[in-house]
Amino acid sequence: MKNHRLSLSILLLSLFSNLLIADEKLDASITTLQHEWAKANYSTAKDAQETAFKNLTEQAHQVTEKHANAPEALIWEGIANAGYAKAKGGLGALKVAEKARDLLLAAEKANPNALQGSAYTSLGSLYYKVPSWPIGFGDKKKAKTYLEKALQINPDGIDPNFFYADYLSERSEYKQAIEFYEKALLAPARAGREDADAGRRAEIEAGLKAARNKL
Repeated sequence: MKNHRLSLSILLLSLFSNLLIADEKLDASITTLQHEWAKANYSTAKDAQETAFKNLTEQAHQVTEKHANAPEALIWEGIANAGYAKAKGGLGALKVAEKARDLLLAAEKANPNALQGSAYTSLGSLYYKVPSWPIGFGDKKKAKTYLEKALQINPDGIDPNFFYADYLSERSEYKQAIEFYEKALLAPARAGREDADAGRRAEIEAGLKAARNKL
């Protein structure tokens, strides 16, 4: 009986250790994708961004496959495809945007709270940036719903506040947009995301300036 309990304890400890190792490997892969995304989005010349993001989608897909469709991996594959769609442009980008949407919806279904609700933030940005029917799947009401869900989960985050501000600016709601741009600038720094934060803050400052000029 004692040997049986000991064997069971060793098995459980082994399984727990394997899970910890898997989580660490996933975290490391996500960190790599984050830095590659920041590089493609903020440090790559415009005429080279399409190739950079295409490569990033392939890299992200490998992470998703390796980690059994973990929601964090799905989110970053979705983000990579959204960036690729933006860089690609034109009607050819719509299928890539649809793929990004489907990946993010899968992540939302698996765990809507993963990465502080990043699936909601990215879905919201897709729904207001993509053209609406009959060209694309864009939907301003869905965008608002997703962005508000993102803010409920991560009310002080730089990304949900920025994208909600940008959404409001596109709707010419400049006074309210300014409030969220200013809140985004006050967002706490993200450890290890200095490259992304620097680029995002530049976007926030540009958006804030444009919104103030519209008043």
